[in-house]
Amino acid sequence: MKKLWLALLLLATACKQKEFNADLLVKNALVYTVDSNFTNAQAFVINGGKIVAVGNDDDLEKKYLAREVIDAQGKPVYPGFIDAHTHFYRYGLTLQEVKVKGTQSWSEVIDSVKVFAARNPDGWITGNGWDQNRWKVKQFPNKAKLDSLFPVRPVILTRVDGHAVIANQAALNIAGIKPGQTIAGGEIETVKGKLTGILVDNAMSLIRHKIPEPSDPEIQAALLGAQKNCFAVGLTTVDDCGLPYTMINTIAQLQHKGALKMRMYVMLSDSPDNFEYLFKRGVYKTPGLNVRSFKVYADGALGSRGACLLQPYADQQNRTGFLLNNQQHFAEVAKMIADKGFQICTHAIGDSANRVILKIYASILKGKNDRRWRIEHAQVVSPEDVKYFGDNNIIPSVQPTHATSDMYWAARRLGSQRVKTAYAYKQLLQQNGWMPLGTDFPVESINPIYTFYAAVERKDLQGYPKGGFQPENAISRIEALKGMTIWAAKANFEEKEKGSIEPGKYADFVILDRDIMKIKGADLSKVKVLKTYVNGEKVYEKK
Repeated sequence: MKKLWLALLLLATACKQKEFNADLLVKNALVYTVDSNFTNAQAFVINGGKIVAVGNDDDLEKKYLAREVIDAQGKPVYPGFIDAHTHFYRYGLTLQEVKVKGTQSWSEVIDSVKVFAARNPDGWITGNGWDQNRWKVKQFPNKAKLDSLFPVRPVILTRVDGHAVIANQAALNIAGIKPGQTIAGGEIETVKGKLTGILVDNAMSLIRHKIPEPSDPEIQAALLGAQKNCFAVGLTTVDDCGLPYTMINTIAQLQHKGALKMRMYVMLSDSPDNFEYLFKRGVYKTPGLNVRSFKVYADGALGSRGACLLQPYADQQNRTGFLLNNQQHFAEVAKMIADKGFQICTHAIGDSANRVILKIYASILKGKNDRRWRIEHAQVVSPEDVKYFGDNNIIPSVQPTHATSDMYWAARRLGSQRVKTAYAYKQLLQQNGWMPLGTDFPVESINPIYTFYAAVERKDLQGYPKGGFQPENAISRIEALKGMTIWAAKANFEEKEKGSIEPGKYADFVILDRDIMKIKGADLSKVKVLKTYVNGEKVYEKK
């Protein structure tokens, strides 16, 4: 009798299990689906890592019995945020380096380096994030203090934009850099015939090639550390701009093991090895990894005066910046990538660099197309060149927090008239009717809520300036949300699989504590992520 009872119990349990037809039901939510009609919903159902139904609580609860139910308690739910321009892996490496971002003086940088060196007594000292524009003395620093503190140990500290470094003499000696040495597309700064330690753009490679490569454990720690922080701010996909092909297998293995759950859209750097790898292999596509594009650098950055301008810098009349390669190189690379059917994404900051690349793109694209070639940053664009974006479906991939970080000094670099055509996101958006948004982290904060805030308010985190920086270039909240979700997915050829909460798409979503579509603009930067889900799996929950 006991055996019969046990058998009946097991049978009943098995029948009960068969009643489940979904893994997860999210209900009692304010769901921004970001579908083609930008509709709202109350609930959605997930099975097998994908969304299977979206609707209201009653209908979905009648039709589906889920193994897990989330009562969102009326909180807003959005598609997982996508950052269309990051340096995800490099950001992870910075977590292992000396922290100099946000420092208010060169002496504060030095203090941070000393603390780091005491805790890490061996090897190169590397760091990232100093910005002389934040200091009282707004000039590039000199290596003298680093030389006195570290006469033997090499030190290299990267500027916040990633387009300039300061190195001590020990590092310069290892690289064999001498006063008077020159390099195309870069600058080795000297003052009165002596090296200052400042290397701009292509000159940085002279030293960077000498820094020992990270070990496998360090690479893994960088990727997983970056992932942890990104999940905490609601990111579920990142575009990593400019990796070597050797990273692809490492990323794929970590994803296959289930350790790296972040979805990644990887652009390979402009190099023969990377071209050969992807041209031979073809598009590399898995649910978590998409490799189909190349990152090319046209010029440097505005903050380090490496951005290539049509007219001289307003605060340095003998300087216009420079292209990082000759125009023939850019034309040949674009033609080669076009012939092979891949996407090209070119960094262009200055109006001269933008003009060069836009004209090269236009000569190949020849009008309307769906290649989705991108200009990364499109920061200073001459008014007569804006038309190239719309005429040739060239995608401006912009970073709204660049505008609110640069606004304090941009006019000094560009002058009062030219700055009016910089960071013109509204005008760029109008060219194609859509535009992906990103951060360029670690140049900026990883937080996509700051992207949203900067895009719609055009203010810094302290609410400055009162009316917003060039408020005519602000975009709407709907446009900003789309730029961080469906439009970012579209820039990656992924709009059919992510970027909105719709049946058939990956169950990547985020729950916030307040509704960014409705709260006061001044409160936007304070919004927090409550939970982040990837593939229907919770990867972050606010404690």
